[in-house]
Amino acid sequence: MKRVTKAKRRVNIWAILSFLFIIIILLPNLVIAVNFFAPASENWEHIKKYLLVDILSNTAIILFFTAIATTLIGTSLAWLVTAYQFPLRNFFKWGLILPLAVPPFIGAYTYHGIVNYTGVIQSTLRNQFAIDVDQKYFNIMSIEGSIFIFTLFLYPYIYVITKSFFEQQSASMVENARLLGANSFEIFFRVIFPIARAAIIGGVTIVMLEVVNDYGVVKYFGVQTFITSIFQTWFAMGDIDSAFKIAGTLMIFVIFILLLENILRGRKRFSYSTTKVRPIQPKRLEGGKKWLAFTYSFTIFSLALAIPLLQLIYWAIMTYDKILTAEFYTLVKNSFFVAAIASLIIVIVALIIANYTRLSQSVFSKIISRITVLGYSIPGAIIAVGIITIFIFLDEVMYTMLQIVDQTPAVVLRTSIVMLISAYVIRFLAIGYNSIESGFEKVGNTFTEASTMLGVSQTKTFFKVDIPLVKGAIVSGFILVFVDILKELPLTMLLQPFNFSTLATKAFQYANDEMVSEAASASLLIILISGICIFFFHKVLDKGEQG
Repeated sequence: MKRVTKAKRRVNIWAILSFLFIIIILLPNLVIAVNFFAPASENWEHIKKYLLVDILSNTAIILFFTAIATTLIGTSLAWLVTAYQFPLRNFFKWGLILPLAVPPFIGAYTYHGIVNYTGVIQSTLRNQFAIDVDQKYFNIMSIEGSIFIFTLFLYPYIYVITKSFFEQQSASMVENARLLGANSFEIFFRVIFPIARAAIIGGVTIVMLEVVNDYGVVKYFGVQTFITSIFQTWFAMGDIDSAFKIAGTLMIFVIFILLLENILRGRKRFSYSTTKVRPIQPKRLEGGKKWLAFTYSFTIFSLALAIPLLQLIYWAIMTYDKILTAEFYTLVKNSFFVAAIASLIIVIVALIIANYTRLSQSVFSKIISRITVLGYSIPGAIIAVGIITIFIFLDEVMYTMLQIVDQTPAVVLRTSIVMLISAYVIRFLAIGYNSIESGFEKVGNTFTEASTMLGVSQTKTFFKVDIPLVKGAIVSGFILVFVDILKELPLTMLLQPFNFSTLATKAFQYANDEMVSEAASASLLIILISGICIFFFHKVLDKGEQG
């Protein structure tokens, strides 16, 4: 009886810690929700009357067309590399994922530099062919340009998810369709596409959330969206109350996207009637078809990675002598420091929550798991508005307490790096949690139960048995979070302390000041680190799984 009581007490410790972490995750959003219903200011009345419709329509247009374009490109490429053999297929299989290493805002200023009046395209047309072009045909700084940039650098989300789904499908479905006389297009649209609906919608939802969270592209292109409006009301007007209203409206918009995802997924489920599932074997394309497949894959790869990378390398060579100074190395140190500390905290918190949710099958644990995963769906600007409000309140409490004990009051937290790291933890906890939860699911509870039956405490089992078993998932989660934080822009710009910059914020600052060449070195370093990590996960680990 005593053993059961002790076990329950130990489980409750994990539950209490998990509950506290969930409260911290929810707190900024609760602050937004409460302040959303506060009395409106004159600025908010003006925004609501004259600007809100444009903000909504611009955001909706970008989301709609980006979703369609990324779905077409990501799904078609995933099916192409899964179902067919063509030149350089093995390279494109993982190479088409690499555009994820390029933050969209870097792609935005790079492409603007390529197509503007002094860019390589127009300069070549003028100098080599004596052709003067109409500037309106090369104006990328628009809603259409934003859609183009988001499509190029976000389609890999859908590509990765659908490719993984297609690789697990049975070859018999395709073979039966071919025997019934269906051609390649009919097989894709009438067989493969319907059963992949859930995977596609999952990828599209991630793309839409990334678009909603973006600040760099829309700010650089001068497109008014929710995120740019939050920045303007906060910094330009100094009106935090209106920022709360816009952030609350954006939360409603995000909730609508998540509800729409559930509706579109539907209740249809597809499963196999036999355990003997033979994966799809790529069909070798011949003649013009193989070169058509190669050209399509190469074109997307070039537009999304090769062309912007070459332009950045050219700019970096032009400016490296005045950029690679002590200040640049400080940027590298700052970026690595905040990313490493936040990633470590996220891994620790994710381990605690994941361990509790796997040991407890209660409704409470399922709710905690769901809230943790949904944390990533909240845009960074919303988290930033909530976080700064909380830290201002904490500073005021500390101010009052210090006055009581006759100490010199000081504003500490709101100007410290603690606020920025806290925001990172809330924003990216879901990424670390998903990785670690997957690791726990693979190893199961057998070893944990065996250890506790031998009289080893649950805490000791956690450190001696569980952590070594999921160390691969822990490392994976750490690296994935590290890369995302390294690329993060809106959170960092809103919450970074005075005289503190990262590679991402400095690159954007250079680009925003029309110094795009100077932004190249920082951008290349971000892309290089992200690209190495992506290559590792989707090339090296893929080989390991096959082995």
